[in-house]
Amino acid sequence: MSGRFVVTGTDTGVGKTIFAAGLAAALGASYWKPVQAGIDDGGDSANARALGAGDILPEAYRLKTACAPHVAAAIEGIAIDPAALKLPEVAGALVVEGAGGVLVPLAGELLFADLFAIWGAPVVLVARTALGTINHSLLSIEALRRRGVEILGVAFVGDPEPESESAILRLGRMRRIGRLPWLDPLNRETLAAAFAEHIDLAAFR
Repeated sequence: MSGRFVVTGTDTGVGKTIFAAGLAAALGASYWKPVQAGIDDGGDSANARALGAGDILPEAYRLKTACAPHVAAAIEGIAIDPAALKLPEVAGALVVEGAGGVLVPLAGELLFADLFAIWGAPVVLVARTALGTINHSLLSIEALRRRGVEILGVAFVGDPEPESESAILRLGRMRRIGRLPWLDPLNRETLAAAFAEHIDLAAFR
């Protein structure tokens, strides 16, 4: 399968890396995290590899400080050059993971949502099902649409919350990509099984 897909989230810690890793594995795609801030646990690329993503591309920027990328870069005396953040050319599909939410700053006035617009690749919005998700999700959808970013749909992570999920899809006029339940244990086998059962991979064809 070919194609370029961006995985972003409504916030940090919503399960974006888990979804991106599962998607890369399911599509047989390369995985790329353009800017990694915080590497105490090996970073998201290491986690994605552990969860089944195969071809892991090196980050354009790998920052030690675990905070917003523009702050981490400033602390470490690094200037993030947007020109270094072009989508890499790969054979086959590519899954790109953002950082935090859609309005996380990168450099100067450049936000991740602006970068998504420059790339022109369709985006999957990963949203938790917990309290507050309607507001976070709708604001993220609005920010992406204002920039002309194509949104494939919303992928939920967590326990089922039918009312919240349906409200986001209805008010945001979004396609449902699916919902990943909490996995215990979480490993490449359980994630692959959950993707096969719960995620609509037809959205990526």
